[in-house]
Amino acid sequence: MTNNMPDPPFGACIGIIAYDGVQQSALHGLGEMFDVANRNAQEDAGRKITHQILTPSEIAAAAKLDAIILPPNLTGARGAEDHDLHLWIRDRHLAGTAVCSACAGSYWLGYAGILDGRPATTHWALEEDFTSTFPEVHLSPEHILVDDNDIVTAGGVMAWVDLGIHLIGRWLGPSVVSRTCRQMLIDPTGREQSNYRSFRPNMGHNDPVIRQLQLWMESNTEADLTVKALALQTGLTERSLHRKFSNSTDLSINRYVQELRVEKAKGLLELTVLSISEVCWSVGYQDVSAFNRLFKSISGISAGEYRHRFKISAP
Repeated sequence: MTNNMPDPPFGACIGIIAYDGVQQSALHGLGEMFDVANRNAQEDAGRKITHQILTPSEIAAAAKLDAIILPPNLTGARGAEDHDLHLWIRDRHLAGTAVCSACAGSYWLGYAGILDGRPATTHWALEEDFTSTFPEVHLSPEHILVDDNDIVTAGGVMAWVDLGIHLIGRWLGPSVVSRTCRQMLIDPTGREQSNYRSFRPNMGHNDPVIRQLQLWMESNTEADLTVKALALQTGLTERSLHRKFSNSTDLSINRYVQELRVEKAKGLLELTVLSISEVCWSVGYQDVSAFNRLFKSISGISAGEYRHRFKISAP
């Protein structure tokens, strides 16, 4: 985080929405983060973030707000029936209020109709459901935060931390972000959801031949997984295999193999002391440079950095 940008002259008033099922740690943690930032901003007179927690029954009487936040939840709530809250979000947005969400909080923004045609993010595991529910949204689940000026969305369950820091930077400036991050031991930059994403192949389809092939591939990532070899494994023609596999898994065979092998490599990086080269060979690749490029293209970081960040040490 650089400190070469001028600090903004004023603070902001932010409403944090306490819908039914909201994640309590996010609800109160955002407020506490803003309180820490305010204390760090005391030397910069006149700039402060005021915040209030608002239940759906209190939103109609809320004063003017510069931003509203829809936090995550751990209950599976999606807010499809919260019509009054959707209307209020839409009205506030039209009146100039910045609208923000973290994780599944983005569903309330989607139902409010303000995300159509706009870039946004949500938790990577919600990608398929969110895209089918809101097909007009330009979803980028690989990003941990998407700032589209008047709409700011954040990804995973703990991405409310990234969102809070981002809003502190917007209204209190980079110097306050730096002081707040140091005090709270928060890394202000460098994370993306792609660093944390895991491969979850679709096994819920109705094709037993393809499902059996997927199970075999799972146990044999080091084997020859070319289309020709897999066609022999199933007894299908290459053309039929291509069609049946993509229809069942929503992925091409080549992409599926890449995702599967990188996922296996992540496990080896986390749990073993194998070298990067040995991990590469163990999951079926011979060219270490090509493996490293593929790993980074899928995970957002190199295999070495992944091991450094996620290695599980033996007790």
